[in-house]
Amino acid sequence: MPDTITITDDRTGKTVTVPITDGVFPSSAIRELDPNLYVYDPAYLSTASCRSSITYLDGDNGILRYRGYPIEQLAEHSTYLEVAYLLLNGELPTAEQLSIWVDDITHHTFIHENMRKRFVDGFHYDAHPMGMFVSAIAALGTFYEDAKAIGDPDARHNSIVRLIAKSPTLAAMCYRFSVGLPFNYPDNDLTYPANFLNMMWKIGDYEVHPALERAMDVLFILHADHEQNCGTTAMRVVGSSQADPYSAAAAAASALYGPLHGGANEAVVRMLADIGTIDQVPAFIDSVKAGAGRLMGFGHRVYKNYDPRAAIIKSAAYDVFEVTGKNPLLDIALALEETALSDPYFVDRRLYPNVDFYSGLIYQAMGFPIEMFTVLFAIPRTVGWLAHWDELLNDSDQKISRPRQWYTGEAERDYIAVADR
Repeated sequence: MPDTITITDDRTGKTVTVPITDGVFPSSAIRELDPNLYVYDPAYLSTASCRSSITYLDGDNGILRYRGYPIEQLAEHSTYLEVAYLLLNGELPTAEQLSIWVDDITHHTFIHENMRKRFVDGFHYDAHPMGMFVSAIAALGTFYEDAKAIGDPDARHNSIVRLIAKSPTLAAMCYRFSVGLPFNYPDNDLTYPANFLNMMWKIGDYEVHPALERAMDVLFILHADHEQNCGTTAMRVVGSSQADPYSAAAAAASALYGPLHGGANEAVVRMLADIGTIDQVPAFIDSVKAGAGRLMGFGHRVYKNYDPRAAIIKSAAYDVFEVTGKNPLLDIALALEETALSDPYFVDRRLYPNVDFYSGLIYQAMGFPIEMFTVLFAIPRTVGWLAHWDELLNDSDQKISRPRQWYTGEAERDYIAVADR
């Protein structure tokens, strides 16, 4: 059987046959039938808006790979900056390439003093850290003359390095401001995750625990990219207008700020706190099945199997709890997972834990307030956004994003003077 699809317009009898490649057929088939014919696809559930070689996701089988490498292997053996290099360049770096890359990132972590002294001070004392972070990412581009020179490969590289290097600095700055603490400068002697933790928590003598440093690195790896999600799509859409990457990244971070995207782990923690005790888990499960609530952290738009990132985070949680002490919500989470995964209601609907189910417990145990959870998501996802932005600019098929609409409003009608209405 040929890998083709044949579509017939029953109105005219016209038929068109086009190839199917990797389960995808070109929308040009519709235009060949009728140039005025469009496909209605709310939320783009069935639309591939681009070709990408960055991340492979098979939700039915619980597979996630960066540039072909299983996420499980990268989380076990790699570092976030090595993964960042992989996502941006397509291959794992040699020892020399990695050394240069890490050095480059490490020595671009500082931000302009005006950003710290004037920009941040303009926010209200209780401003949400994520709102500040979104604004700071956008403002960052105004400090560099080459920010808009996106056609220059060197300028693009400079912007990429700056955004990856400075996003933890901006995040820590936003947090420290929100709680009234003085800003900690980056320490170039520390690793990427250790530097972030040091900027967050250092007061007097402070030393980053190796287990927490590694957990932070693993969490950054797991959140580095996730194919064409809402934030990445925002990055590509804004980037398609040839906006500078700082503005595009701010748009992506704004999408992440929405509770349906980056706020899920916060919702999980609140849900577990509301459940309160293990003995309340069965009643809560019954209420969910009755339609009286939602089981947060279970199910995913793409995954119809156990999210591989969830299994990795669940394992990492124990390493963190050995240092911080066990999060009291963990036992409730474990009981909730066991109960749900043995209940046909959830199994038949293929609702499994996703990355958000355990990540919030780790963040909370490490001392991060709930308001910082989305910022913690945005720091590592910056590299995924930038990888897609760079891929977009090098894709000759891409044009400025401009989806069609299905107009359902009024037909033509005449204006009526206000006195006659």
